[in-house]
Amino acid sequence: MSSRFLSAGGAMGALMRQYDWRATPLGEPMAWPQSLRSAVSIMLNSRYPIALYWGAELALLYNDAWSPIPGGKHPWALGRPAREVWPEIWDTIGPLFEKVIVTGEGVWQEDELLPMLRHGYLEECYFNFTFSPVRGEDGSIDGIFNAVVETTDRVLSERRLRTLSRMGERANSSLTVDAACQWATDILGDNAADIPFALVYLRDGDMVRLAASSSLPAGSAAAPERLSLGGTASPWPLLAAAEAARAIVVPAPAGYDLPSNFWPEPIGEVVLVPISCAGEERPSAFLVAGANPRRRVDATYRSFFELAAGHIGTALATARAYDDERRRAQALAELDRAKTAFFSNISHEFRTPLTLMLEPLADALTAAVAPEQRERLEMAHRNALRLLRLVNALLDFSRIEAGRVEAIFRPTDLAELTADLASSFRSATEKAGLQLTVDAPPLPTPVHVDRDMWEKIVLNLVSNAFKFTHEGAIAVTLREANGEAVLTVRDTGTGIPATELPKLFDRFYRVEGARGRSFEGSGIGLALVQELVALHGGTIRVDSHEGVGSSFTVAIPIGTAHLPPDRVRPANDAALSAGRAQAFVEEALRWLPGGAELEAPL
Repeated sequence: MSSRFLSAGGAMGALMRQYDWRATPLGEPMAWPQSLRSAVSIMLNSRYPIALYWGAELALLYNDAWSPIPGGKHPWALGRPAREVWPEIWDTIGPLFEKVIVTGEGVWQEDELLPMLRHGYLEECYFNFTFSPVRGEDGSIDGIFNAVVETTDRVLSERRLRTLSRMGERANSSLTVDAACQWATDILGDNAADIPFALVYLRDGDMVRLAASSSLPAGSAAAPERLSLGGTASPWPLLAAAEAARAIVVPAPAGYDLPSNFWPEPIGEVVLVPISCAGEERPSAFLVAGANPRRRVDATYRSFFELAAGHIGTALATARAYDDERRRAQALAELDRAKTAFFSNISHEFRTPLTLMLEPLADALTAAVAPEQRERLEMAHRNALRLLRLVNALLDFSRIEAGRVEAIFRPTDLAELTADLASSFRSATEKAGLQLTVDAPPLPTPVHVDRDMWEKIVLNLVSNAFKFTHEGAIAVTLREANGEAVLTVRDTGTGIPATELPKLFDRFYRVEGARGRSFEGSGIGLALVQELVALHGGTIRVDSHEGVGSSFTVAIPIGTAHLPPDRVRPANDAALSAGRAQAFVEEALRWLPGGAELEAPL
C-alpha cells in the first residue's frame, strides 16, 4: 500500500516518514488500515492541535500544532502507548478513554486540570479537549481522535486578575499602615495556588520589620520579625531586590520549612519585590512571596507579583496619608482644646473683676450729682457692661466647645419672651430713625427652650440687624410651622455678599468691609447663636442680598422628643434678664451719632 498519506504535515510529517515504526505497536505504515491512514492524513494537514490514539495500546500520533503539548516528551512520545506517555495524568484520562471505547460516544472536557510532567517538574496545566471515537473497517472502535486547546495561560491569567482586581478595590482609607499591609496579604493569601505565602516588610533605616504575613507564622525562621537589610544571615536577600529595583526570583533557601498548603510539592522559588511609594527614591517596603511549585516564574508570573506589589504601595501611600492627616487633626484638636481652655480661663479671670467693678459703678452713678462726673461714670459703666457681654460670650462659646454646657429646657411662652426681648430695642431703633415691628402672636403650645440661651439668640440677632441697618425697618416674627417654632429677624440693612455667606457662622469670622454702625466686633455672636440653636435641636439659615437686607431664620422643634430627657424640667416663673438686654441695648445706643464720642477716653 502507498505511504503518500504521510507526504505532507510539515515537521511532524517529515518525522513520521523517517520514523522507525517497527518498534511501535502500530508497525510499518504500509500495513496501516485505511481508517488509520485517513485519520492521520486529516490530522497532519490540520493546523488545529490534533492527536490520535490508536489500537489496543492507544499508540500516540500527533501533528505540528499538537507537538508543544507534551513539552520535553516530544518527539519521544511519538508512537508510544498513551499510558506510557501520560502516567502522571492517567487517573484522569484513562477512564475517559475507557468511556469512549465502551460507549462509542465522545467526551468533552473544559478547562480540565491535567498536571503534566513535561518540563522536568509536575506542571499545572489546563485544557479544553475532546476524545472522539474513530471506527475501523469492521465498525469497531479502533482509535480515539483528540482535538485539544491548552487554556493554561487563560485560566492562570483570570485567577491572578481576580486577585489583582480585589487589591485594586480601594482599601478602607482609615486603615493604619500595618492594617493596610495585612489587608493586602489577606487578599494574596486567598489565592494560595499562585501565592503559597506572602510577607510584607517595612523599611526602617537599614532594618526592615515584618508588618504582615499570610500562611507563615510571624516570628518563624522564614518570617523573622526584624531583618538587617543587607544581613547575610537573612533568609531573604532584600538588598539585592532593592538594588535591582524590580522583582527578583531566588531559590527557596535550604533548611527552611516552606510548605505549600495548596499543592503537595514544597515551594521551590520565592519572589522578592521592592515597593516604592510615589515620590520615594528608594523602596520603603518589600513583598516576599512564595511561587506556585507547579509553575516556574516566567515573565508573566513575575509581572503579576510586581502588579500586586504596586497595589500594596498604593495601599501604603493611602494609609500613610491618612495617618499624617490624623496626626494633623489631633494636633489641631489639641491646639483647639488649648485655645478653648485659654478662652475659658481668661474669661473667668476677666469676669470676676468686671462683676466687682459694676456694682460700685452703679452705686456711684446713683449718688453722682455733678453732670460731668455722672457722664464719666455712665461711660465707664456702659463700657464695663459691653466688656462683660463680650467676656460672657467668650465663656459661653468655650463651654460649648468643651462640652460643658448644661442646658435646662422648660416649657415657655416663647411668643411673650421673644416679644419682650425684641421690644427692648425699641428706644434704640426710634433714636436711629428705624421702624421696629414685633409680630409674635401666641403659639398653640409652650415651647421647651433654655430661657437663658433663647435670650442670647434673640438679642444677638436683633442687635446684629440694628448694627447693619441704617434706614428702613427691622421686623421680628415668630410663628409655628410644621411642628417647629420659627423665629425670623429681617432687616433692610446693607446685606451680605454671596461669597461671604458660607463662612458667616464660622467662629471669629467677620465680613470685611461691611458698612455697619461700628467697626467693632469679635466674630463670636453668630457662631454662638448657631451653637445655641443646635443645642435646641434646631437650625439657622440666612438669606441676604447686598443693598437689600438680610433675613435670619431660626427653627426649633416643638415638643421634647428631640431633647435629652434628663435636661427637661417643669415650667417656672423666671423673669427676663434685664441686665443682659440692657447690655445689648446700651451697646446699640453707643453706635448712634453722639454715642461714639463717649468711647474716646477708653
